[in-house]
Formats: sequence, C-alpha cells, structure tokens
Amino acid sequence: MKNNYINLINISIFLIFSISSFSQTGSVRGFVYDKKNGEPIIFTNVFLQTLDKKNTNHGVPTNVDGFYHISKVPVGDYFLTVKYLGYETIEKKINIKKNTILKMELFLNKSSIKLKEFVISAEKQEMKTKIRTSVIKISPKQMEKIPSIGAEPDLAQYLQVVPGVVFTGDQGGQLYIRGGSPIQNKILLDGMIVYNPFHSIGFFSVFDADIIRNTDVYTGGFSAEYGGRISSIMDVTTRDGNKKRFAGKISMSTFGSKILLEGPIKKYKENSQSSSSYLFSLKTSYLEETSKKLYTYANEDGLPFNYTDFYGKVSINNRNGSKLNFFTYNFTDEVNYNLISNLNWNSLGFGSSLIMVPENSSALIKANFSYSKYGILLEEENGRDRSSDINGYNFNLQFIYFIGKDELSYGIETLGFKTIFDFQNSVGMKITQEENTTELAAYVKYKKTLGKLLIEPSFRFHYYASLSNYSPEPRFGLKYNITDRLRVKLSAGFYSQNLIASNSDRDVVNLFYGFLSGPENIQEEFDGEEITHKLQKSRHLIFGFEYDLTKKIDVNVEAYYKQNTQVTNINKNKLYEDNYENSHYPDHLKNDFIVEKGDAYGVDFLLKYDHNEVYFWMVYSLGFVERTVDLGGNILKYEPHFDRRHNINLVSSYVFGEGLKWEFSARWNLGSGFPFTKRAGYYEKLTLNNALVSDYTTATGEIGTIYGELNKGRLPYYHRLDINLKRTFTFDEDFFMKVILSVTNVYDRENIFYIDAENNKVVKQLPIMPSLGISLNF
Repeated sequence: MKNNYINLINISIFLIFSISSFSQTGSVRGFVYDKKNGEPIIFTNVFLQTLDKKNTNHGVPTNVDGFYHISKVPVGDYFLTVKYLGYETIEKKINIKKNTILKMELFLNKSSIKLKEFVISAEKQEMKTKIRTSVIKISPKQMEKIPSIGAEPDLAQYLQVVPGVVFTGDQGGQLYIRGGSPIQNKILLDGMIVYNPFHSIGFFSVFDADIIRNTDVYTGGFSAEYGGRISSIMDVTTRDGNKKRFAGKISMSTFGSKILLEGPIKKYKENSQSSSSYLFSLKTSYLEETSKKLYTYANEDGLPFNYTDFYGKVSINNRNGSKLNFFTYNFTDEVNYNLISNLNWNSLGFGSSLIMVPENSSALIKANFSYSKYGILLEEENGRDRSSDINGYNFNLQFIYFIGKDELSYGIETLGFKTIFDFQNSVGMKITQEENTTELAAYVKYKKTLGKLLIEPSFRFHYYASLSNYSPEPRFGLKYNITDRLRVKLSAGFYSQNLIASNSDRDVVNLFYGFLSGPENIQEEFDGEEITHKLQKSRHLIFGFEYDLTKKIDVNVEAYYKQNTQVTNINKNKLYEDNYENSHYPDHLKNDFIVEKGDAYGVDFLLKYDHNEVYFWMVYSLGFVERTVDLGGNILKYEPHFDRRHNINLVSSYVFGEGLKWEFSARWNLGSGFPFTKRAGYYEKLTLNNALVSDYTTATGEIGTIYGELNKGRLPYYHRLDINLKRTFTFDEDFFMKVILSVTNVYDRENIFYIDAENNKVVKQLPIMPSLGISLNF
C-alpha cells in the first residue's frame, strides 16, 4: 500500500513538470503584505493587466498566508496589479519569461480614499473560482459586527450566528453543527488540535479575537485534507506579531480583562534577508467576583465561572516568503457551582509550522507538528467523581502545485494520543479506559476548472492502527457558474472518526467534557445486522446555490443530509459487568458503550449585506436530527436534546457620527424549543440501606420519578436580543481607545435551559446582563 502511494505521488509530479516543460508560458508568485506592520494581506485579488490597462483572465486571490501564484501566463510584459479596499492600488510592470517563475513581494499602503464600486472583492471572485460548499470564513472585522459581552468580541459569539449551528445554553451549553455533537467537530489552532475550545460560560471561547487572522468553519462536505471527524471542521489561523514596531492592547470589563503584546525581534525591512516577531496574549475572567456585586439577581452566590487563556507565537520569515512559526497555548477553566462540588479543566499545547517556497518550483510545501494535552476533573457531591485525560501529537505534511487555474495537493498525516478515563454511572457501575492510539492518513485533492464548471475530487485513506480498522473516504465537490450572479454547488463524501465523548448525546446538560478512543466493548449486532467495525462513520450530501441579488446583497442556500451509519455513545444504562457470570444478560445492560444510527438533514438560508457603514446578516435554519438505538432487539427512535427545528439569527451594525466614531450593533435570535423527556408520574422509592434486616412493608421511601417517552416533549421557544454601543477615541494613528456598552438579553426573556424533573425545578438561562468595557490600543 505504501509503495502504491509513493508511485502515485511520483507519477503526479512527473506529469506536472512534463506539462510545464513543454509550455510557452511562465509564472509569477509571491506574497502580499501590509507595508505598515508586515502582516500578510489575505484573500485579496492579484491579477495581470496588459500594458494598455486591459484586464486579462490571469489572476488569483491570496490565501490565508497572503500567498499568490499565477501560472501558465503567456510570455510578455504585464502590469501586476492589486486592488484592495482600504489600501492604495499597486501596479508593478513585470516581464514573464518562458518556463520561469518570477518572484514578486508586494507591499500595500493604507489609503484614506475609499475605492469605488469597480473594485471586485476577493470574496466575490472566490465565489466564482472556489467551490466553497458549507464553509464560512470569519475575519476579526466580522466578529466586531456582533454585539460583544464586555469589551471584547469573541469567536464563540459569532459562531452562534453561522448557518446550521445550534447553541444549547449560556451555562455549560455546547455548539452543535448540522446535527453533529461537539465530539464530532474538529478544532484546529495553527494546526494544533484543541480539545475544548469553549469555556463553561457559553459567551467565551479560548481564542483571543485579536490574534486571529482567519477562521474557516466547514459545516459539512469538507474535502480530503481534513479528517478524523464526521461532522465539521473549524480551522483557526493566527496572525504574526507586528514586524515593524512594538504594539499592544489592554482591555477590561465587568467580565474580565486582557493584555496583548507584539513586536519585532528582528525588524522587517524590504531588502533584508529575514525578519522575526513575537505575539503574546493573556486574558482572564473575574466574573465570579464581579457578579457578586453587579449580577446578584442572576445568582445570589454569584456566577461561578473562572478562566484564564494564554497564547504565544514567534514567527521567523525568510525573504523568499518561507516562514517558520513556533507557538504555545495554555487554557484553563474552573466552575464552582451549587450543584457541583468542583469542576476544572486544563488544556495546553505547543508546536511548529513551516511554509516553504522552493526555488524554481511551482510547489508550495506546508508542514506542522504539535503536541496537545487536555484533562478534566469533576468532583461531585454524591462522591461519583469523573476524570478524563487525553494527550498526543499530530504531524501533517502537504504539497500544493499550481497549474494555471487548476491545483493539485496531496499529503500525509499522522497522530497518536493516549486517553485515560474514569466514570461511574448512577447505579455505581464503573467504566474505565486507558488506551494508546495511532492513526495514519494519506490524501490527494485536485481542483479542475473547465470553463464555467469547477470540479474537485479528493480521496483520503485513514488507518486506525489501534482498532485495526481502515477507512477509504472518497469525496467530491462541484460548482457551476450559470451566470455571473448565479452559481450552483454540490459536495459529498465519506467520513470517519475514532474519538467518542465521555458524556451521552442523551444528556441535557453536562459540564464534564471528556474523551475516549474507539472502544472494543460494544455490541455485536444492530437491528439484526452484524457490526463489522469500531469506528463512527457518516456520509454527507450537500446541494446549494449562491445568488447575487445586487452588487451588495448575497444569498446562499444549502440543503444537507448527513447519514450517520454508526455513532458510539457511552452506555448510561449499564447494570452488570461484562463477564462470564453475566453472559446471559443482553449487551445493552453490560457493555460500556452502545451503538446508535441516525440522520441529520435540513436547509440553511443566508442573506448578507455589507457596504460602507451598514452591515446586515440574516440566517434561517430548518433542521432535523434523528437517532436510533438497539436496546436488546427493542428499536428506540428519538430526537436528541439539541434537535432544534427552527433557528433564526438577525445581525446588524451601523457606523455613524462625525469621523465615523460611533457604532451600534444588535443581534436577535429566535429558536424553537429543544426536546425533553416529560414526567409521567411518581412512585415510592425504597432505599433499604440494610436489605437483610429492613422491612419493606414499614420502611418510608423517597419520591421517585416515572419518566415518559424519551424526548417527546418540547420546551418553549427561545428568543433573545443583544445590543452594543461603541465609541472610538483616536489620539494618534496607532493610539486609540474604545468604550463599549453592551446589554445581553435586553428585554430579560426568561428562557428555559432545561427541566430538572428529579428536583421539580426549571433551570433558566441567564437574565438581562449589562456590561461596560474599555480597551486601549497602542
């Protein structure tokens, strides 16, 4: 198998160089930078014009590293042109020579003059040249459009308005993406795996918005360079530190505070051979203390959420664009809740990434290696403590070749991790695991442009060594530009994963978020059919269209279907140890884990308007999530607690006033009620602590709850309005202050989080919460 992959790679490289060697064309490539700080400018159009200023069909948008490569250009003289909103237009006269790659680094100056309507945005251009099925790109500027909690925008708040995303609560809630539970969503930070990206209070992620360069959220149908999860991918890329000067930011609010520092180690100069920079961010919450003074109406004991997040990065840049990054993070979270003795988790990691731009080659080489560790401990009042640890490495090597408007990429990925888990269910049965796991994968992807048609077949071969299971995963993407304004798109693929969650998808709320590797101890049959592997698997099919209503209004509609052919859950109903003495009991009463199947399907509608001072974003999602479980031949079908039928998000912002110093933003969310299990009645629950001498005829019992059918009830509709008012005070070009007043849940809607039937209690979401924050940039 290994030799076959090597032969395939060698043949591909030979064909590429054979084609290029007989062509009468050349190439130009390089990076586009902000001249002020040396930061790459991403997703901007770089294109060629003739000497009489006529546009050619040769052009590309820069990627997330600011890199562009325009190949198969006929020999001759051209203007290499970049036009980007907020920057001065740049034009460089170049000469393309036969079979030669011209290297051109471009530096843009910020402009005080706004470019007019003739400028085509890179996003518009990418809609025509990239398939982009089920992917949302999130920039720091977009995050600032969302009402923030305190002084800082946050990725967690923006993700809640992404099409297909369902958020279950302010306190311990999780994000579910098109029917996928959190364990089925892979989170990458500069290529490092982040096992828990969200804090226990659902307003905040572990990511500092000011260090983010770009975030790609793939809600389904992603191509073969990503794997190991069956629902979605979130790929976060951080920016480099300022290469020209020392800079930073300090902020504080009623929720927490932050400090960010950056600057050059070796200052960047246009003619220098290399440069280097650093970037450090530290943010923390003191909500537990301030809430005792400001938000006593939310909880008389205060809101017991604490966290601290640290991220550091050092970047070394070579003159030809090659770059080496070193980074590290440490995220912590702690909750002391009235129903929980103590919960805390700690996540840390470090790694390195490399971008190589080989001389006289049409290839771009990317590599990264990292180590991540995550541990969580829940100490409960009933003595049934739980703990989970996972740690391991991942390595990825990718080659990208640019062939005119086409692109070939392939690579290998390997990761290994160790999981340790200790759990005790409600009847005292223990489930423990200590497992070492290794995974190997190889992938190839080819994007081909055929006139108005774009196709992108890809293939991933993923081998799970510890389970001796392999998963061949073909994937396919397609887009057809019917007109300049209307495009249809499709993607499909097979997906697999090993990791499973330490909590069940039937848990309504569970702050304990741990990990286990694919288990050996699962049932042998499902609905009369043999279970042949230990993996979780899914198949995706997505179809949609993009339509430009006007030059400023975009519409995107996608219908999706995810067929989860096998999903593994922890078995909360385990009553007996799985041994010879209990062999007569059915599997679902003695196995540690249980297998489910299910479907997730729906339609997402997105309308976006972004022009000058006005921003508007509207999302409507219609979703269905269904699960089936085999309980010893009894087939149970149910809707998991995160099955939200209707979800609407409206976001708007308006910049106004003299010098455009004021900004008002608002977000309104309406969601239909989540499923819950109704209470059917009560019974007398006899404890009989000393069963040998206790008399059940005279013993006094406790009130026990009889439950109805699983998740047949629905909570009331959820809705909430958040607003933000921001004022900017500019003292100098690089020295300014922002004051932010925000109000969460403006009209104090009493939304229900969940119903605690055992204690006959309705647990509500957070009430109205105003906050004031201030930030200082220098």
